Amino acid sequence: MAGNEKAREAALGSEGLLGQQDLLWASEELAVPVAAIMAVNEVESRGSGFFSNGRPAILFERHIMARRLRHHGIDPAPHIASEPELVNPSAGGYLGGVREYERLERAQQIHHDSALESASWGLFQIMGFHWQHLDYDSVRHFVECMHRCEGEHLAAFVRFIRKDPVLLSSLRHQQWARFARRYNGPAYARNRYDVKMAQAFDSHAKGLKESGLMA
Repeated sequence: MAGNEKAREAALGSEGLLGQQDLLWASEELAVPVAAIMAVNEVESRGSGFFSNGRPAILFERHIMARRLRHHGIDPAPHIASEPELVNPSAGGYLGGVREYERLERAQQIHHDSALESASWGLFQIMGFHWQHLDYDSVRHFVECMHRCEGEHLAAFVRFIRKDPVLLSSLRHQQWARFARRYNGPAYARNRYDVKMAQAFDSHAKGLKESGLMA
């Protein structure tokens, strides 16, 4: 594992963008076809792991903030009353794009770690509250990694898939509806994530075969 990690880090481009070696590394780590990694990257990612200002792509979730405050022993009720755009039982209030940092930074003033845990991060929209489950030292360590490069976003995704037998099995067998349901929740069908990933997989598999990179 350590050798593979070093190989992946060495393969990163100077700008920290996801490269072919990163995709091959993830394929080997999860024992899934490269085309499967490419399909998920195409459909599930935000297209770029970073905003134009160089900060990791995020989406702040106010309903998660309410839950994380409770988790940390803080009553969310006063904040729901005074700042419902930041703490709320219901999802919403999105500003979109880089302006999500405005919401995140205001939420950090309420409780720093809860705010970091309440945002999804990077290419694969991994929620910050997964940090412990994914074996990061802290949510701040997780966020620090998300600031480094898209390769770190992929590494978080690999950890996330490896920890979930349903996701891993679905990816290995290209069971896209099962994968999308687990990864995205019930809304997957409305957004046709399973159909999009199946089509992307077929397209990438064909391209890899034609290029001689896959038998």
